[in-house]
Amino acid sequence: MRAQARNAVISYKGHAYRIGYFSDNEVGWWNGALFSYYLRQPGTNHTKRALVALIRRHYGGDWHRFIDDFVVPAGISSFRELLQNGGAQARLRPGGNGIRVVREWTGAVAHHYYELVHRALREADPGALIFGDRLPSYYDPDAVRAMAPFVDAVATNYNVDSPDGWIAHYYFDGLRQLTGNKPVLVSEWYFAAQENRSGNLNNGYLMAVRTQAERACGAANAARRFALEPGIVGIHWFQYYDEPKGGRAEDREDYDFGLVDTAGRPYKKLVAALAAANRSLAEIHQHAAPLPPAKGTAGIQIPEADIDPRALSLAQWPKDEALVTGLSAPSPEVVFGDMFLAWSPKGLHVATISMDYYDARLLAYDGAFPRAEAFRIDFGVDAGAGARRFAFFVIPPKVFPKKGGAAMRIEVCRMKHGACDAVPSARAAYLVSDRPRITAQITLPWKALGTSGPPSDKHLRVQLAATAFYRSRWMSLGGAPPAEAMSNLASWRPATLVGRPGSSPAAH
Repeated sequence: MRAQARNAVISYKGHAYRIGYFSDNEVGWWNGALFSYYLRQPGTNHTKRALVALIRRHYGGDWHRFIDDFVVPAGISSFRELLQNGGAQARLRPGGNGIRVVREWTGAVAHHYYELVHRALREADPGALIFGDRLPSYYDPDAVRAMAPFVDAVATNYNVDSPDGWIAHYYFDGLRQLTGNKPVLVSEWYFAAQENRSGNLNNGYLMAVRTQAERACGAANAARRFALEPGIVGIHWFQYYDEPKGGRAEDREDYDFGLVDTAGRPYKKLVAALAAANRSLAEIHQHAAPLPPAKGTAGIQIPEADIDPRALSLAQWPKDEALVTGLSAPSPEVVFGDMFLAWSPKGLHVATISMDYYDARLLAYDGAFPRAEAFRIDFGVDAGAGARRFAFFVIPPKVFPKKGGAAMRIEVCRMKHGACDAVPSARAAYLVSDRPRITAQITLPWKALGTSGPPSDKHLRVQLAATAFYRSRWMSLGGAPPAEAMSNLASWRPATLVGRPGSSPAAH
């Protein structure tokens, strides 16, 4: 690594425009892959020896505690055999807590990597800044926590969350908390449109809209929203030209990302919109501040909105007004999603933009996916007919398609004594992504809440919580564990149904 760093900086060291270096691009720190890959190595592999030693320490040398959390193949019955067996597997046992040691391993490997990178780059070019490895619109909290001492600023690529340019609050709030308020450089962001002059097909799930006019509007809004994040010190547009028709040679990615088309002609609406936005960014950023934390007893205002429960976008949501503040996670964890509430004559609408990673090879199960290991949103609501508790489970397929995003589905349950009663009248839409995003919306009709329509006094009580895949972490309104938060009615927050955003005070 020291030799690589010396060679890499030769052309840039001392250059007037050089401010620093990225060590890699979108490493990701996929914890299941890191754990499984090194476990498959032969017993002579130094890193596997470190992994097995970490597992042994985690379980106090007790093999039976280990297999309470993991399923291992027949023929492996000790830590020594686990080490010596090349190709060894250990998969999470449903109901166990094995994800804790998987996360511990991620933090150990990431710490070692960032420490080595820091040492190598500081030696190669002492005056340069170190930006890390450009997070892929997702971050593993254990890896970011390990990164923090060894970077001067955190670089992240970012796929904008909605066609209207919305930027999720949880993402940058979490980076601020995990790194002790390190500056953030958005090292890549973009907008594409189906209408383009280069013949780009936009062959995936990165941000793409229908027309160049929508692209210009969404991109300018996104730039302003980045500026509203106090920790962001710069944003880097990807890219100058459209990608080649038919796709890039290395991976066939084929997007209308350019400020200009492949012939060098500017997209005038986009360029004008970004130029206008850019003139305002410094002033916007000067007044930027984190969202103030909501008080535990503060009421929630739920705006009225026309929500299409089948829409595969949250662009129709009044997200600024519908955002639920006050979610928290137990230290040292951080909140891993934004939650939204809205209402209409059809019912009560719930949406999320969250971040979680699921490895299809990490969990051992046969038959139906165990709900207890799913990404889960708990929603409690009393609309005047008594408290009702719902759970929305994000269920992955047993086998994922070779191409495309994660084809997950949402199960809507009314929870009674821990059991799931299906809610056939509910509507749920999951927005497919090729990034580890959980973007979804659910509509609960008023009759599912025990009423014929919105309560006449407009008052409700609500509770929200979410649990990540494998029960690896959780967050809730008020900060109590989800089960406790849902059972403790005194912790449910008062909520009021209000008018449409921008309407007159009388509508409220």
